[in-house]
Amino acid sequence: MKNRVVITGMGVVAPNALNVDEFRKALQEGKSGIKRYENLGEINFKCQLGGKPPVTQEYKDEHLPHFVAQKVKNNAVIYACLSGLEAWNDAGLEIKPGGYDRKTGMLVGSGALGLDSFIEHKIYPIDQGNHRKLGSRSVPESMSSGAGAYLNSILGLRGRIFSNSSACITGSEAVLQGFEMIQSGKMERMLCASSEGDGRYIWGGFDAMRVLCSDSNEAPEKGSRPMSATSSGFIPSGGSGALVLETLEAAQARGAKIYAEILGGEVNSGGQTDGGSMTAQNPQAVVDCITTALERSGVAPEEIDLIAGHLTSTKGDPYEVINWSTALNLPKDDFPYINTPKSMIGHCVAGAGSIELVASALQLAEGFIHPNLNVAEIHPEIEKLVPLEKIPSKLIKKDIKTVIKANFGFGDLNCVLVLRKMNN
Repeated sequence: MKNRVVITGMGVVAPNALNVDEFRKALQEGKSGIKRYENLGEINFKCQLGGKPPVTQEYKDEHLPHFVAQKVKNNAVIYACLSGLEAWNDAGLEIKPGGYDRKTGMLVGSGALGLDSFIEHKIYPIDQGNHRKLGSRSVPESMSSGAGAYLNSILGLRGRIFSNSSACITGSEAVLQGFEMIQSGKMERMLCASSEGDGRYIWGGFDAMRVLCSDSNEAPEKGSRPMSATSSGFIPSGGSGALVLETLEAAQARGAKIYAEILGGEVNSGGQTDGGSMTAQNPQAVVDCITTALERSGVAPEEIDLIAGHLTSTKGDPYEVINWSTALNLPKDDFPYINTPKSMIGHCVAGAGSIELVASALQLAEGFIHPNLNVAEIHPEIEKLVPLEKIPSKLIKKDIKTVIKANFGFGDLNCVLVLRKMNN
């Protein structure tokens, strides 16, 4: 018999909020965390906008152990430690290194961990022949599993501790993998997270590809425009989300609060064929991922109240909505509400899925649908398929029961999860 899996703790570090309470308020108010960074213009970036979580040294000193706060310089590692610890505490779990059995583990995904802005101080010594001055933290801070390794140096968990890296689906895939391990009985509890740093070394490649927004440097909050007819590229950003998953039985046994139940999901690839490529999705694979996730969750399309889309503010947005419409096969008037926090926080790349899943669970638990910013003019291909009132530009207070969350990534990768509200 398969275990039921629930979310009992969450943490977030985003460009517009540094914890779950702040994030809930920011989502409801439509608060943007996008800013202009003048130094990007000085080095000839066309897009000079970005989203950086406002983490200060004082904040790190207050929320992290002294060694991590003072010594670790990689932003992705710091963000993961902050969100992971918040989720752990939010779940009502003690920090007791070595005190949990092997049924409690951790999966922390990352993207370009070695390209975080901290790398600037590592490259020059090597080029100058002073690599012996790099110190003992250079490798742990830049390896793909570094974020989880530092977080577990605090928590001391002894179960399965690993990482994943799958471009923009990293966060949602981490949660799906944790869900599958708990559902199968291999694990009882998993801390699932993902993280992305920020700065010119990560963002430069995207700027070179001309996939970033370069028309809003004078109006940063207007730059990220998912589903808009004027979308011109995404806004790069950094951050981390974390979710504690556990069996329903374990959560109920210890009287834990429950944000939502994960009903199921799917991950697949389009094989970079039939319209799919390194940077575009195979539409047939996207549709298959959505329909399979629904089938495994035992959910019919008409039961979905909200689509938490990937929707990056690029030319891919209309194609994504077309795929949703094809997969759900609902009349236009019955199309679910659809939103994304990217209009407020930009695209956190590997951190996106986990942060956006926190947003999804909050909307289920708290009974609201957050607004989309900058949607005054909807893309005409989207408007053909979705009623305008289902693309909210203002906060909607509404009890919703089922959310379907998706992320799509470079390499023609797709991941979809289905969440349902729990009545405690």
